Amino acid sequence: MNQADLSIANAILGIDTLWGGDVMCPSGTGRFIADCWFSDEPLPPTYTHPTAARLRAAGGVTGKDSVAVEDYLREMSAEIIRSMDAINVEARRVGGLRGTFLENLNLCLQIMWQLAMETIGRGNRVPYENSVKASTGRPPEPSQPEAKRERVAELLARSGYHASGPAGVLNAVDAWRRDRIVPMASVRAISAAVIAQMNELCEKNLAPHLPHELARVPRANIDFLPIKDAWFSGSMNYIGRARNADGSPKYEATYEINASLQMSFPEFEQLVSHEVVPGHVTTFAYLQDLYVRGLVGFEATVLTINTRAATLFEGIANNAILIAHGVTEVDQLPDEDLQIGLLLALLQDDAKNEASYLTWGEKMQKEEVARILRRDYLVTEERADKLSGAWGRHPLLGRMYLPAYRCGTEKVAELRRKYQPSQLLPVLYGAAGLVDSETVETACAQPAYSAQPVG
Repeated sequence: MNQADLSIANAILGIDTLWGGDVMCPSGTGRFIADCWFSDEPLPPTYTHPTAARLRAAGGVTGKDSVAVEDYLREMSAEIIRSMDAINVEARRVGGLRGTFLENLNLCLQIMWQLAMETIGRGNRVPYENSVKASTGRPPEPSQPEAKRERVAELLARSGYHASGPAGVLNAVDAWRRDRIVPMASVRAISAAVIAQMNELCEKNLAPHLPHELARVPRANIDFLPIKDAWFSGSMNYIGRARNADGSPKYEATYEINASLQMSFPEFEQLVSHEVVPGHVTTFAYLQDLYVRGLVGFEATVLTINTRAATLFEGIANNAILIAHGVTEVDQLPDEDLQIGLLLALLQDDAKNEASYLTWGEKMQKEEVARILRRDYLVTEERADKLSGAWGRHPLLGRMYLPAYRCGTEKVAELRRKYQPSQLLPVLYGAAGLVDSETVETACAQPAYSAQPVG
């Protein structure tokens, strides 16, 4: 790890610690901002300092131990600030796509720092627009669910679930979902079957467009784990620290799924494509391989939410089932039930954006937000409650991450209509270097997508 890498590590894990995250925790119940740590490098001082463990245990700035927060800031705030400054210096030094990526990463880290200071009463209130623009590159705006909802109603009617008006559509969706419910007690067996199907589709529609070196990387080394009473619907935990006898990575991950979820089988198919293959697990595994081969920088080993990279990753994941099937539009999927499942998933991500907009932009109360999400976005009661509450009202997730899903989805869908798979897919999966929602199109427009060794 060189000095620039150490600055990246200190900044990310320092911000992560401030918000109560523990990147070394194998469970999503302990992780937060930092999604992975698979470089085999030693952890930085902002993680290992004695005050850090206490702050993580207390839940960070949203916890109840203000003394733990003050002790950590006294010891580590200067290191975090210096590290963020150093990232900008490195960004200017390297220039190009990587330099812009680092600048965008640092902008988001600075906003996360400012939000932490606001939360503990040591800083000014961060404008909602600044938070959304940092993580997505776009100003906040409400979602427009009407076209998707109307298409769902049309497809439901063709399947025998007739409805009229928003309430009628919601009742029809609930009935359709009940008839196709996935038993969470059998989630491991069911996920294995769906993963096998998605892998087979990817052999036909993804692998031929990628550099041949990636063919040996397992796209879906994952174990599904049902958990009870989680505050999230599910958590993909990319571990990436297990090694084969020759020292090569095993690219392992887990997916913790909320055992109380009410999900139809078509929605579950979309979930697997999103979280596993060719979505998040595939994306992270390819980046780990590219890092091992020296084709992406250290920042690829400690990926973070609330950033423009995460916005792109969510966009890849939400388009993953279309990528697997080799199509660009929902109505090109071979099965109308699958079309309904994907539309409901996309409506849920529209609902995430709307929860953010109504909560922070319109200052609407939780109960009213939940009612709107349930009625207009056809989400389950469990989703409406989480998105209007634990997610939507969180000072960081509600203002930076919830808008990222819809933004990334629209960006990747637009690119998939504009560029051929052989030009776009290698860029999305890192073969041009690590890109985000801003730099991805610049990489696509280059004559070739060959990644160069990182110096």
